[in-house]
Amino acid sequence: MADSKMMKASVLEATRTMKIQDVPIPVMGRRDAMIRVDAVGLCGSDYHIYTGEANYHVDERGLPVPLEVHPQILGHEVTGTIVDVGDGVKDLAAGDRVVIDQGLSCVSEGKEHLCEYCSTGFSHQCEWYREFGITGLPGGLAEFIAIPAVNLIQVHSDRPAVETVMTEPLACVLHSLETVMTAPARYQFNAVDPDQRVRCALICGAGPAGLLFIQALRKIYNYQGSLVVSEPDPVKRKLAAEYGAETIDPGSIDLVDEMLTRTGGRRCEFFIDAAGVGLIFEQIPALIRTQATVLMYAHGHGGASLEAMNAVQFRVPTLLCPCGASGGFDEDGRPSIYRRSLQLIEDGSIEVADLVTHLESGLESVPSSFDQAYGSPGYIKAVTLIQGPGS
Repeated sequence: MADSKMMKASVLEATRTMKIQDVPIPVMGRRDAMIRVDAVGLCGSDYHIYTGEANYHVDERGLPVPLEVHPQILGHEVTGTIVDVGDGVKDLAAGDRVVIDQGLSCVSEGKEHLCEYCSTGFSHQCEWYREFGITGLPGGLAEFIAIPAVNLIQVHSDRPAVETVMTEPLACVLHSLETVMTAPARYQFNAVDPDQRVRCALICGAGPAGLLFIQALRKIYNYQGSLVVSEPDPVKRKLAAEYGAETIDPGSIDLVDEMLTRTGGRRCEFFIDAAGVGLIFEQIPALIRTQATVLMYAHGHGGASLEAMNAVQFRVPTLLCPCGASGGFDEDGRPSIYRRSLQLIEDGSIEVADLVTHLESGLESVPSSFDQAYGSPGYIKAVTLIQGPGS
């Protein structure tokens, strides 16, 4: 590490106002590791904080803390290289490449007694949960980040940082599908009775999450039924088709009419909102079968009023709202879903390289990624290489 006690970071001082600043290098505890950040994936959550549409840093009353009061260093999809470890860390060393679980739970903070959520495999809902890059703790858009070593999963392959950084997004999808597969819903993917089996699954949105959902359903859960993706962008539709989905362009044909035709009026038994668009939320009642499972994955829904819930509730769906990637822990205390996610990327079971459509270099590139690239035609995912093109 450099002798300087300062580092460069991209600091969000106000809505759409991000500046490169010199900030103190974080303090590393005896159970921590100091990570040189190699790459950061830019997430929709980051974008919503950047634009002022969301703020997950709240005070003890649950009210948002303004950026002007507490500027934030974003970035929660992080991969990097260890430069130092505390004296309590015995299984990792300088030079190890790692991905991080950015959430602080009872286990990562070394609590003797686990809260009811951590003790039952729901560490992302930890009673004392905090999150680097999301809830006010400094994230990965900086040269270094200090993380509890138990939150780190070691990279054992030569996969580049631009791919290993996708561990967190994939882990979120895996966590969501684990919730789906264990939910007491009327329609199941593996139901023995054909009448209770999912015949048609519909995903709205073929961004990073939608494309990962397609792969996970086809390759991990071996779902062979109809899998339809609604996506207006032709680049994303093409990739969705390559991953095994039927595609619909909602900009050229009516989504509801098309789904009624494809299902013979039955509608879909499983629905994923991976877009967060208000119009889609309003269409849900016309798209789903009564007692279908609805996975509310995306955030946003701008333009939809609360009255839209009336028709959704009338369909009596199993409504699931899983959040985050953390679940249970392996024997070494590390997050099991993150480990599984990284393994799927490393062994090539899940393809992530094609999802990164915008690769930038340097902290100074982040605002232009948000202001110009995000949401542009063909955009799927942006990744920033913090240490330069060699990462």
